Amino acid sequence: MRTKKITDGVYWMGAVDWDRRLFDSLVPLPDGTTYNAYLVEGSEKTALIDAVDPDMVDTLLGHLEGVEKLDYVVCQHAEQDHSGTIALVLDLYPEAKVVTNAKAKSMLMDLLLIPEEKFIVVGDGETLSLGDKTLTFILTPWVHWPETMSTYLSEDKILFSCDFFGSHIATSDLFVRDQGRVHEAAKRYFGEIMMPFRSIIAKNLEKLSPHDIRMIAPSHGQIYDSPGWIVDAYRDWVSGAPHNLVTFPFVSMHGSTRLMVDHLTAALSEREVRVELFNLAVTDIGKLAMSLVDAGTIVLGTPTVLAGPHPMAANAAFLANALRPKAKYLSIIGSYGWGGKTVETLAGMIPNLKVEVLEPVLCKGLPKDDTFDALERLADAIAARHRESGFQG
Repeated sequence: MRTKKITDGVYWMGAVDWDRRLFDSLVPLPDGTTYNAYLVEGSEKTALIDAVDPDMVDTLLGHLEGVEKLDYVVCQHAEQDHSGTIALVLDLYPEAKVVTNAKAKSMLMDLLLIPEEKFIVVGDGETLSLGDKTLTFILTPWVHWPETMSTYLSEDKILFSCDFFGSHIATSDLFVRDQGRVHEAAKRYFGEIMMPFRSIIAKNLEKLSPHDIRMIAPSHGQIYDSPGWIVDAYRDWVSGAPHNLVTFPFVSMHGSTRLMVDHLTAALSEREVRVELFNLAVTDIGKLAMSLVDAGTIVLGTPTVLAGPHPMAANAAFLANALRPKAKYLSIIGSYGWGGKTVETLAGMIPNLKVEVLEPVLCKGLPKDDTFDALERLADAIAARHRESGFQG
């Protein structure tokens, strides 16, 4: 991709990774991603904001061929998909300094072995003049590492937000043109990466409110030239009430648990509770994370394996515990052959979830009338809790 002009003196110099399908050997990337670096040319100084993933270094170096002088490399986040090529940039521009905060400096010295004398350390609210352009640094910790920050270009009212408001989409578009597609990708990104830090992100959103932001330029995904809708979406994902939604990950080995899952799904639907099912044998964990953003209740369906939950169900419980969604209720259903401690094991895996546990429903072998009756009672309890809580939708 060629360098693209955003506005006078501000350029996109990133890389589009059309082929990448997995991030951190964990997060699915069905639509690829971008690594966004930005060049800001002032009347006196020039700054590069972030770099790109090491696999795309040739693309960044191609962008820089026409840049005769670089004074600063602003590192907003030490994770290598943004910082991993900074050392090579410094080799090209030996007079350039790395501008970052104290925590990021320490990480960059550890991760990239950048010597201490190459750094300029900035604090929250400090500014850096490029002449006729001014960069203001806003510390936004835990979005999603402890050292992350954003950079506000005062004259052009652009917020370079790093992973904040990011989305994994490979596209030739510089600006958001398909809002529906970007909303889904940004929600996936939030669910997979940002959701554990909801309370801190709420504070970071408030830190941004004094600034007149006309454009948000994240480090993944397209630039928001009308950013109000994505800020509103973040406010809902962070602080809004849960939805009238049951997120229902399950696994079934011989069909018994699946019969229970289907019965409970139908019962909830009759009670006007929306259900999103995720068969853990085939599901995309990113889709599951997206659903957890809104869920009012989580129901986990599992057979018993070696006296405990199926490993895929245990993994789903581990994921939910790590992501810390705002769901208020949880239950467990499933089938067993001769006994075990499925409920106790799963309950011990979710200490981070502040939920009321509704009466689990377990049956021996195939579900019978008493099992289906218990599932009807569980559906009643979930529907009643959702009404009493005033969940959205």
